[in-house]
Amino acid sequence: MPIIRLDSLVKRYGEVQVLHGIELEMADNEFTVLVGPSGCGKSTTLRMIAGLEDVSDGEIYIGDKPVSHLEPKDRDLAMVFQDYALYPHMNVAQNISFALRLQKRPKSEIDTKVRDVADLVGLTDFLARKPGALSGGQRQRVAMARALAKDSGIFLFDEPLSNLDAKLRGQMRAELAMMSQRVEKNMIYVTHDQIEAMTLADRIVVMHGGYIQQQGTPEELFKRPANRFVAGFLGSPPMNFLTARIQEENGQIFVAGQGFRLRLDGAKAQLAGKAKAGEVILGIRPSDLRFDAEASAETSLSLNVLVSEYIGAQSVLLCECGGTNVMVELNSETPVALGQTLNFTVNPNGIHLFDQQSEEALS
Repeated sequence: MPIIRLDSLVKRYGEVQVLHGIELEMADNEFTVLVGPSGCGKSTTLRMIAGLEDVSDGEIYIGDKPVSHLEPKDRDLAMVFQDYALYPHMNVAQNISFALRLQKRPKSEIDTKVRDVADLVGLTDFLARKPGALSGGQRQRVAMARALAKDSGIFLFDEPLSNLDAKLRGQMRAELAMMSQRVEKNMIYVTHDQIEAMTLADRIVVMHGGYIQQQGTPEELFKRPANRFVAGFLGSPPMNFLTARIQEENGQIFVAGQGFRLRLDGAKAQLAGKAKAGEVILGIRPSDLRFDAEASAETSLSLNVLVSEYIGAQSVLLCECGGTNVMVELNSETPVALGQTLNFTVNPNGIHLFDQQSEEALS
């Protein structure tokens, strides 16, 4: 499969620039997810790769071939849209085979391809039905099957699951993951849902404000976010942030703020020395806080419980620390009373320090 490369990609609408020199390379057979909030430029980037948006500056390469001047039909790609874009008067088999029939492929070849992709996405029993007789998930399978039938080298997905309910999204995520393993093609997927990004991607590209904030494997971005934005965007519940200062006392390093003072050891203490003017943002994920009634003040946060949300095996607590809200993931069997003050130890490896001015991670 071809390597896809974006070289200093820029997009302008009149005087407004929405993409600022995007540099990105997507490897062979890689499932790349572009993720970020609405308006960050992810869908614009995808549409430029597809040829549905003009490139203002820079170049798009598929393999070693520049393609920015080519029509979409000449780029060897297939696209799955958010709204399915099915033909309502055609049945499932006709929708899947539409591009093949336009290419005047032999009927035997078309029939074989339709059966193969229908089996791949679980539509074998629905080939005679029209889209109006299908569920949302089944329609999305038809859209994916139509793309697969083209046998392109690259598949583009523009928020394909956003119109589905939560249960069906979870099911379709699993099916997409299994399909990508079987098909072995370059796949580029756009979403604003960080759970989709974390569960589907070989590599995540986090975008914000028309810039790439960070790219890497889901584990890399979750454990080593490059800045506060990435840290807060990936993870559910999101990371907690507390304003703090670095303090040194008797050879020990502390990070201290309103209502807390934590001792830093080892590598974290060395990182703290890089903070400008000693000011930092302390980041702690809710899953890195553990209830411990006997914890010392130097290794824990003392939190006042405001709200407890029971979600089965776990509860999510909304707490308060020195006037700042802090969320905690807790085993739901732990007895908690609203208004109670509890001590939570902090996983030393789960402490993240960000420069207070630039909001870049200290590393």
